[in-house]
Amino acid sequence: MLCTRLTNARFLTMDPDHPVAHDVGIWQGRIAGLDEAVTSLPAREVIDLQGATVLPGFVDAHVHLAWTGFKQNTASIAGRTRIDDVLAVVAEAVTRTRAPGDWVSIAGYDQRALGRHLTAADLDKVSDGRKIFLLHDSGHGCVVNTAVLDLLPADIPHENGFLAEQAMGAARALRLPHSQEDLAQAIGRAARTCLAEGVTACAEAGIGGTLFGHSPVELGAYQLARDKGLLPLRVQLMVSGDRLRPVSAHETDGIPRALDLGLRTGFGDDRLSVGALKIYTDGGMMARTAALSSPYEGLGHTGQLQDDPEALADLIVDGHLAGWQLAVHAIGDRAADVALDALDRAQRLRPRPGARHRIEHAGLIRPDQLPRFARLGVSAVVQPNFLRYFGDDYASIMGVERAPWLYRGRSFLDHGIPLVGSSDRPVADGSPLRAVQFMVERASASGQVIGPDEGITVDEALRAYTVAGAHACHWEDSLGSLSPGKRADLVVLGDDPRRVGTSRIGDIEVVETYVDGRPSRPRV
Repeated sequence: MLCTRLTNARFLTMDPDHPVAHDVGIWQGRIAGLDEAVTSLPAREVIDLQGATVLPGFVDAHVHLAWTGFKQNTASIAGRTRIDDVLAVVAEAVTRTRAPGDWVSIAGYDQRALGRHLTAADLDKVSDGRKIFLLHDSGHGCVVNTAVLDLLPADIPHENGFLAEQAMGAARALRLPHSQEDLAQAIGRAARTCLAEGVTACAEAGIGGTLFGHSPVELGAYQLARDKGLLPLRVQLMVSGDRLRPVSAHETDGIPRALDLGLRTGFGDDRLSVGALKIYTDGGMMARTAALSSPYEGLGHTGQLQDDPEALADLIVDGHLAGWQLAVHAIGDRAADVALDALDRAQRLRPRPGARHRIEHAGLIRPDQLPRFARLGVSAVVQPNFLRYFGDDYASIMGVERAPWLYRGRSFLDHGIPLVGSSDRPVADGSPLRAVQFMVERASASGQVIGPDEGITVDEALRAYTVAGAHACHWEDSLGSLSPGKRADLVVLGDDPRRVGTSRIGDIEVVETYVDGRPSRPRV
């Protein structure tokens, strides 16, 4: 007997052997069969989906759950375009703190909306003895007031209170870590948001590090969230590369640096596991710190690398030698050169054809870099919603020649490069359906078409968020398609993305999300 049979729906299975089905049988959290294999079998529960369209649950291969959850509960200046309005929000947040010397966190900071960066002097006017920390929406910078600057070493660079990359990390290090309980609650809030958008599995893009880490015991917070029933979807944890440290392993192991006890990619189970080693090579375009080979349009610089190129390469090679899958953050083309050179060197030192190394973002990739991606078997983990919401700005700072290279689609696929969809939430909107829409039409929110030749089909875009996402996370045996034996993770949609007009894909309703055959909103 089946546990559940889902019927009267159009199941888009993403399985070429059985691409469309009308019935799906579920037994003990897995798909037992499709159509005639299950239609006549008895089931404890038969659910009529009333003609809905059903897809495998979306896999978001690059998110920041804890950051998302904290941002949801943090005072925000998003949408403010006047300095005075921003300072009014900060002042209100200051009044809600208990004592002078407390930290005040503000979310939603983006200097582009204001026409200039805020300064420490601006914040000093309303800080009333508090330490003010405004996190840039990109996650690659912050603005602090004088009370924070006074605590930093004299050699930490800043521009009137704006701290970028490692300098921001120095400011974050001044604060006490979040408690595991607070982290677990934040993770749970973000996970519920993902689930409501049809995401059933995701990869947390970097725990425990200087830039995005929240605690030296952050992995334990995810275990706590799971133990408390706050983790309703599958999560794979990327560990920040700066957590590696020298080890005296046996010489035949060839492991120069490792995590404690040799922990590496693959540890865990189907609900919570350790994924890739996350290594940052550059910053972000929004903060103008992505490392380019030619200057930003209208600016006299090319962004910045996170460290000396050789040091970054050594870290990438050491992570490979230690057995990790690598997720190398590289947004600018100069950073991609560093990443590709190091991955090439690593594979020559110790060939690992099945490593499935990834380049996260791949925001600006030159034509000559595409064959190198393909030869190395590297996946491109892109964020289509970056161009949907920030595309006008990105196209402007790249210029006419480079704008078509932004967050490619078609070129990756035509070169045989796995194209993987993700959100990088909370940097951008996390909706997979809105991202799918952009991947097809390549239109920003204003209607500007950016790199139209990089557009792909709806089917290809859906694969990026299902089959390709699962493969990038080593989940292909259990997720990514509605195939017998796989986990019964699926999303019920109010319409078929392949049948509606492209401009309507992002507005399709997510009716229900199932994980292990159970709905997120149980039937009463």
